[in-house]
Amino acid sequence: MQIIICGAGQVGWQIARHLAGEQNDVTIVDNNPDLVRQATDSLDVQGIAGHASYPDVLERAGARDADMIVAATHSDEVNMVTCQVAHSVFAVPRKIARLRAQSYLDAIYSDLYRRDHLPIDVVISPEREVAEAAMRRLSAPSAFDNQMFLEGQVQLMGISLDDDCPVLNTPLKQLTDLFSTLRAIVVGVRRSGQLFAPEPGDQLFAGDDIYVIAHREDSNRALDIFGKAPKRQERVVILGGGNVGLSVARKLESSEWRVRVKMIERDRRVAEHAADALERTIVLNGDGLSRELLHEASISKANSILCVTDDDKTNLLAAVRAKEAGCENAICLVNDPTLQGLMRPLGIDAFINPRATTVSSILRHIRHGRVRGVYSIGDAEAEVIEAQVLSTSPIAGSIVRDIDFPEGALVGAVQKGNKVVRPTGTTRIEEGDIIVIFALAADVPAVERLFQVAIDFF
Repeated sequence: MQIIICGAGQVGWQIARHLAGEQNDVTIVDNNPDLVRQATDSLDVQGIAGHASYPDVLERAGARDADMIVAATHSDEVNMVTCQVAHSVFAVPRKIARLRAQSYLDAIYSDLYRRDHLPIDVVISPEREVAEAAMRRLSAPSAFDNQMFLEGQVQLMGISLDDDCPVLNTPLKQLTDLFSTLRAIVVGVRRSGQLFAPEPGDQLFAGDDIYVIAHREDSNRALDIFGKAPKRQERVVILGGGNVGLSVARKLESSEWRVRVKMIERDRRVAEHAADALERTIVLNGDGLSRELLHEASISKANSILCVTDDDKTNLLAAVRAKEAGCENAICLVNDPTLQGLMRPLGIDAFINPRATTVSSILRHIRHGRVRGVYSIGDAEAEVIEAQVLSTSPIAGSIVRDIDFPEGALVGAVQKGNKVVRPTGTTRIEEGDIIVIFALAADVPAVERLFQVAIDFF
């Protein structure tokens, strides 16, 4: 595959890293020569310095022979024009654009949109992706990470283990025997900052962050086993009335949870816009770090605070202050992945990484073929992949214990027809089965080769 990635920022760099690691011919384009140099020095990619929307720049990047272009610069307009030029001048078959402005999104998703006029095959909205991630965190507030697979039948949950966790110092194999009917598997463990795929004899300790793949019907039971009682959301405070906060508030207003929502927004104009757009949400104009304003928002009675301003430090400090005031659960939007290590020391329950959600969404559309879903964990340290088994796949017809999975990969769930089963060593993988598998980043290419999907993009 010949792929052009426009934008060498965090998202573009991560996409390039993933695709270059899978032996694709990747060229990255950015008007900042330093970013291009950093990408070519650290990744097996080619680099072109220049404006991504200029035809001569795309020509030098190999657009005439490209199979796909991903426009992920910081400018919506550049991304749209890049896709138009790629289509009209170079006939690139597949075009993906990241767009942020709500006005563009409203037009594109409306009936006024016509592909012939704006030839973008897939539109990725970071704000929409983050809002969806926020709703998932709110639906399972005891988990610091949460993602659905197999059309909502299976749930990936990140769980922090505290001192009162009832299954500490117990080998995972023994847990399987103790809870034989529980459709849940621990597929990843982060200990002392290191993420690894556990073995049956490994034990869990206080301070571990674990990733569990569980059947949706068994997710609450899994949370309870690991010392996290499920919580019902009745009162939520949202800090930040921008696109993300407004989208979450709208979703909460229309949800069946019957949640009482209050929003705090510092900018008066943005606050007035949010107040006009929302029906039942109370919007307060002021500083979310103010103790008085948090008190006015009844933070001590809130089940959760969702901090989604565009400033990481404001989100972190407001979450800490809310927890100090009695809020049960704090969820933060954090753009800088180096700050994620502060979550546990600061007592913050969950975080949302916009880069990870955007990268996961783009990868899901890039890796078409038999890959049905991809979710990036942490700072691109691992992926959870949902893929269908082909008749030509090396694993078709084999039982799990005989499959040569990489050391950093674990199968978390298998769907056979309409039934989802917890895999064991004797589970036979057959053509048509859909597998959810956890894999460390270094092992992702080997896992994809087992499914024979890395070369089948569209």
